[in-house]
Amino acid sequence: MPIPSDPDAIRTLADILRDTGLTEIEIVDGDARLRLVRAPATVAALSAPASIAPASIATAADVGPDTPHPGAVPSPMVGVAYLSAEPGTAPFVVAGQAVTAGQTVLLIEAMKTFNQIKAPRAGTLTRILVASGQPVEYDQPLFIIDPA
Repeated sequence: MPIPSDPDAIRTLADILRDTGLTEIEIVDGDARLRLVRAPATVAALSAPASIAPASIATAADVGPDTPHPGAVPSPMVGVAYLSAEPGTAPFVVAGQAVTAGQTVLLIEAMKTFNQIKAPRAGTLTRILVASGQPVEYDQPLFIIDPA
């Protein structure tokens, strides 16, 4: 498929994103590339068994689409989040734990590669916003680190 360059074709691709619920379309033709990205819809509540539900010591009002939390750390990629190195092992961190800058907080599997997601700053990890095994989108808040 050649890369569309007219506005109507790009609007059509944007409509496909919206209608299908996809968050990203990328077309590559040789060295030419077109990437359309749509912000994912905000999920008000996560219904999951207690064994895999996100850990939290903060209230749901702390993070919202209109008032993002200043300590929220976004996902650097699309993939699947894992809170521990292997199934059945202890998580890297728990809510309420002090973390140091550069400490591994979780993994994101993308294209069969496990990427370590590290704390960008020191502080207290007050809330984990994803469950282990949950798909995550680019720029989706993963956890909240408040200053120590």
